[in-house]
Amino acid sequence: MNNKKIVVIGAGKIGRSFIGQVFNRSGYEVLFVDINRSLIDQMNRVKAYRVIIKDGDKEETVRISNIKGLCLEDEERIMEELKHVSIVSLSVGQQGLRTAIPIIAKSLLARRKDYGNMPLDIIIAENMRNADFFIREELRKYLPEDYPLDQLVGLVETSIGKMVPIMTQEDIKEDPLQVFAEPYNSLIVAKKSFLNPIPEVPFLAPKENIKAWVDRKLFIHNLGHATAAYLGYQTHPDAVYISEVLDDEKLLRDVRQTMLQAADILQALYPDEFTHQQLEEHIDDLLHRFRNRSLGDTLFRVGCDLYRKLSPEDRLVAPLRAALNLNKPYLLILNAIEAGISFRGKDQNGNYYPSDKIFFEEAKKGNRHILEKVCQLPIDLLYTKND
Repeated sequence: MNNKKIVVIGAGKIGRSFIGQVFNRSGYEVLFVDINRSLIDQMNRVKAYRVIIKDGDKEETVRISNIKGLCLEDEERIMEELKHVSIVSLSVGQQGLRTAIPIIAKSLLARRKDYGNMPLDIIIAENMRNADFFIREELRKYLPEDYPLDQLVGLVETSIGKMVPIMTQEDIKEDPLQVFAEPYNSLIVAKKSFLNPIPEVPFLAPKENIKAWVDRKLFIHNLGHATAAYLGYQTHPDAVYISEVLDDEKLLRDVRQTMLQAADILQALYPDEFTHQQLEEHIDDLLHRFRNRSLGDTLFRVGCDLYRKLSPEDRLVAPLRAALNLNKPYLLILNAIEAGISFRGKDQNGNYYPSDKIFFEEAKKGNRHILEKVCQLPIDLLYTKND
């Protein structure tokens, strides 16, 4: 069993710039698994890649070596590798999970046959609420009923706060393996979910109550980002970048106040986990990071996909629903949602996000229709409660 090796399923931006980087810098060999065969082939030829850390006008290059790759199609070789490690990371998106999970399930059976009841920890580096529950249920579909899943598989939820700068086609063409990153490297993980000893990785931040930290990401980080995009478009419809609209001091204050309102809700949900000062410092740090021009983050990217971002369990509606239950103020968040309903951002080619065009047609029925049918908010209660 190789305890200084990690299999990273998903060699995309988070896989390379975050998971691969933090484990490799702590002495781990990294095996990447990805569907992109040309990327994997180049990785195996070069046996290294560069992470370009962008912090405003400053750049730092980190070379990640001691790596290799496998294509997701190479099931037998992946299964063999998964038999010999104690830790795996998943960063493939919800659609990719449906392809990766059957392979993991087969590997678990082969692993048990060869090694007995040797547990495997899976770091779920996905931007999902209740990701451990989702993956547990998916794995059960492919495992025998008597497989002791909870005893042999540690499903480690994470709160992924890493923002990855946008790369141009020229950047990718220059070096398909290189990836850009912001300096932030804290990998928040569920402390109680590890079945093996927690890896000695300085960037790992184990937390007792991971649900609170996942909600911190959603209620403050994701909410703040979306609020900046929606209020930014409302005020500066011709603007392109998030950093650009946040140069507007009034807008910056409005976004900050909305984030503080969400922080008040979060603290009420988890009174033993966060203090007001901690959350306020986190908000100010996030706003500093949002204003990092080298991220190149656009209003379109942050604001598009409205059906998802205005859905009941996502970044704006979930905290508002919690506020209703807790009898906490929420009008600033409601204002951000209404700005989201009016968001009409386009990409660099002048195109709308495909499903947003359907959303726009539905939005012609009015804000109340969207709030009720898409956000699934109780309209009568929503407009009778007072801030």
